Amino acid sequence: QVHLVESGGGLVQAGGSLRLSCAASGRTFSFGAMAWFRQAPGQDREFVATITSSGGSTLYADSVKGRFTISRDNAKNTVFLQMNSLKPEDTAVYYCAKSRTNVLRTTQIFYDYWGQGTQVTVSS
Repeated sequence: QVHLVESGGGLVQAGGSLRLSCAASGRTFSFGAMAWFRQAPGQDREFVATITSSGGSTLYADSVKGRFTISRDNAKNTVFLQMNSLKPEDTAVYYCAKSRTNVLRTTQIFYDYWGQGTQVTVSS
């Protein structure tokens, strides 16, 4: 079993930056793709970014490409999302997710474990 806890959310002005963290428990953290999704009010949850076990491969949604960076530290059982040049449309609850497989997927059903989410609010 894997337990995920997100942190680092908050209120920031447009153009600012935030760094989200997702701390995981469980001995299997180092194997399996990790991802970030987000859900804005009244909208479906959407894919943001994903990273393979080694951190060697990543994939981003077009809406965040060039602004967000996903990374992981397997020694610390933590995955990060560095968010720069934030826009009001980035406002959402951000969720960390983990897959049992090491494949980059953009669809929620392929992720087996989820955190409770952290709120990110970007003011204009």
